[in-house]
Amino acid sequence: MKPRITVITLGVDDLQRALRFYRDGLGFETAGIVGEEDGAVAFFQMQPGLLLAIWPRQSLAQDAGLPAGPPSPTEFSLGHNVSSRAEVDAVMEQVREAGAVIVKEAQDTFWGGYSGYFQDPDGHLWEVVWNPDLQVEG
Repeated sequence: MKPRITVITLGVDDLQRALRFYRDGLGFETAGIVGEEDGAVAFFQMQPGLLLAIWPRQSLAQDAGLPAGPPSPTEFSLGHNVSSRAEVDAVMEQVREAGAVIVKEAQDTFWGGYSGYFQDPDGHLWEVVWNPDLQVEG
């Protein structure tokens, strides 16, 4: 299998709330919610070749043929890499103002970087990180 991840789908409890957080709070571009009821979903262009989708948790479980279980914020995290320590601080402030829960304030890491963690309204864990060994365009 060649790695070709093109869509990351987050199961959400309230599609409208999640849309407001990502679109209005974080400024992610979207055409809004498309489809209806079980097919209602919103997509955000993250970077060339990668979309973020938000889809009701129950719809995702039903489509996969699995029972919906309790959400766990420590199953995975999404890493948002930025170009500087100052940008980590700026993004952390933006997500705080958008209503995210800051679970770990930005700080120096053991590996020489700088990062902080937040949870979106559905508890998904994001890391905002500056890695001095990773070139990221600003």
